[in-house]
Amino acid sequence: MNLALKTVLKSSALVAALSAPLMAQAAPIPTNAQMDVEFEIPYIKASPYARPYVAIWIEDANRKPVRTIELWVGKDEWLKDLRSWWRKVGRYDRELVDAVTSATRTVGEYRFTWDGLDDSGQRVEQGEYTFYAESVREHGGRSVIRQKLNLADKAFKIDIKPAVEIGNVALTYKIK
Repeated sequence: MNLALKTVLKSSALVAALSAPLMAQAAPIPTNAQMDVEFEIPYIKASPYARPYVAIWIEDANRKPVRTIELWVGKDEWLKDLRSWWRKVGRYDRELVDAVTSATRTVGEYRFTWDGLDDSGQRVEQGEYTFYAESVREHGGRSVIRQKLNLADKAFKIDIKPAVEIGNVALTYKIK
């Protein structure tokens, strides 16, 4: 075998070896998996008190946003005040912002469910993810909480430590 042919074969083998992990995909989470989120806006004594703007989203192991679960904002001009979410998602996807935005909420406990789908409606793959919640108030503080998750075929419950602008948060991943 001549040197040129050996070089081509080695190059092809190297490309195949390097691209194999890229082509291998994990299985999606089970179709009956979901994550229930319990989220609290705490009472904060302040005058004047403004309702917080809140963004709740999931990122994959590569820190790429996969789903904005909740977005509570009064006016579009204040979206950028949710700095962490805005830098990752908001400024790049106007259609998504329009699709998920709802009104701000008062002090209290809220429950909602993430169905395990990404923003394009596809079931996410099993693996490592991070749950984020960000809350900011006009004339108030700003808090961001993060929680690593391993989404697979095992259920779990995680209680997340409160922050100044975010009360109790509980995540319950279920396989129904």
